[in-house]
Order: sequence, then C-alpha cells, then structure tokens
Amino acid sequence: MHPAYSVILFTTASGAGYGLLALLGLVGFNHGPASSLWFGLAALVIALCLISLGLLSSTFHLGRPERAWRAFSQWRSSWLSREGIASVITFAPALLFGALWLGFIDGPQWIGLAGLVTAAMCAVTVFCTAKIYSTLTTIRQWHQKLTVPVYLAFALSTGAVLLMAIASVFGRYQTFQAGLAMVTLLLTLVLKYLYWRQIDAEPRDRTIEAATGLARTGEKVRQWEVPHTAENFIMKEMGYVVARKHAEKLRRIVMILLLAAALATVLTVLVSALVVPLSLVAFLLAAAAAAVERWLFLPKPSMSSRSTTAPNGLNS
Repeated sequence: MHPAYSVILFTTASGAGYGLLALLGLVGFNHGPASSLWFGLAALVIALCLISLGLLSSTFHLGRPERAWRAFSQWRSSWLSREGIASVITFAPALLFGALWLGFIDGPQWIGLAGLVTAAMCAVTVFCTAKIYSTLTTIRQWHQKLTVPVYLAFALSTGAVLLMAIASVFGRYQTFQAGLAMVTLLLTLVLKYLYWRQIDAEPRDRTIEAATGLARTGEKVRQWEVPHTAENFIMKEMGYVVARKHAEKLRRIVMILLLAAALATVLTVLVSALVVPLSLVAFLLAAAAAAVERWLFLPKPSMSSRSTTAPNGLNS
C-alpha cells in the first residue's frame, strides 16, 4: 500500500487530541475547576500537542507548504478550508478554558461556558475533517452516511481511553471514565462494522452518471476527454488497490484491537492494582485500531475518474 502517511498521522493524532480536549471541556462544564493542577495541565498539554502534531503533519502533505495559508480563503466552498479555520479558532476557547480550569485566570463562573464552547469547537473541527471525504461523490467508499459518525466515534473513543490513561497515571482514575471509554469503543466498533456492511452491499463500480448525479435521469454521460493525462496525487496516495485478502485481514485487526481495548478497559475496573498499565495498554490498542482503520480507509477508493477499476473490488 502507498497511503499518505502524513494524512493518517494527522487524522489519528488530531482525532485523539480533539476527543480528549472535548472531554476535558465537558469535565470543566460539569465539575468546575480541575481537581488536580498537574493532572489537568498534563491532560491539556497532551491534547493540544496531539492536535498540533496532527496539524503540522498535514502540512507535509502539501507540495508547497508555504502556501498552506491559501487554503483558509476557500471556506465558502471547501470543507478543507473550513476544517483549517475551525482548527485554528478552537485554540482560542481551548486556551481560555485551560487558563480558567487550572486557575491561572480567576473566573470560575466562566469555566463551564469556556469548556462547552471548547467541546463544541472540537466536534465541529472533526466534523469538517470527515466532511472532506464524505462529500466526494466520485468516491463511493467515502461518500457514505456513516463516514462522519465513524470519524466522530473514533475521536471520542480514543480521547476517552486517553483521558482514562492520564487520570490513572495521576491517581485520578474513576470507574465512570472506564465506563465511558468502554461504551465509546464498542460504539465505534459497531459503527465501523455497519459502515463496512453498507459499502459491501452496494454496487462495486462507480459510474460517471452516478458521480455527476445524472444516473436518476437515465441519461448517458460521455467524457470529452479523460480528466488527467497521468497519475495524479489522488491516484498515487488515495487510490492504491488493496488486495482482498489484505483488506479482510486489516478489518479483523481493527475489530480485534477495539475489542481488546474494551477488554483492557473492563479489567481496569476488576483489577485495581493494575489500573495504570491496563489503562495505558487500552489506549495503545485503541490508537493502533484508529491508525489501521485510517490506513485502510484512506488509500482504497475506487473512483469514476480512474481509467481502470480495482480488480478485487473489496472496499475499505
């Protein structure tokens, strides 16, 4: 496979970061000031570092990174531009929330509002990221109703498991954190399974008529000329054909990793003496599941612009 590794790192790391940051905002909304300065500071720094790491890695995907600022100007029509703007805007309420939550700014009455706005902006940013793919009608594996829910679920579940791991390290572990992590992990597993079932049940070929929206009229569309004279970056990075046996194996790996992460989370409740290592293992398993899922999701579209179609036809 030849997926765009920077995009996989971006969506995986920033997803966990936004999930963790959103949950911290909701914690502040419900409980007010952080119960521990060092726990709150560590969790906030880790969330912002993961988000920053993801955003920085995405710039390496650009041929001319110095022109990345131009992407912000197309917000009226581009989900990529909206995602970039939302990601930058999110830092403002997040930093304000962190300062209020940790007591660096005296204003406990504003913690709830700042936390709620931060959580909402995190959800908006991940939503915009998912819409980049789900709105591409030429790629049926991405143009699905479950693409956005799966993105949101992975962000929430990896963030929840990471919150549990950080809390356990700083002696702030609570059973509720394990319950939230387990529920979100299982929700993610179900949504991804349903997504795979959905794309497997659909016709494998994406026609030009379907891509242009003219299939319902029964009209035939004839290309004046092909849209490219050589392989473009989409075909190189996103259009790599995955063999059927490899795709099936990767699907099983994702499901096993998510189940193993959920099992490790349950064990944190049952084996209190091993809360810290089990929580860390649960996060590593969940992060690995997210990375493999994204590795399988991104490089395997079949596009109507391709001159040839995937021989095996199995979808990610």
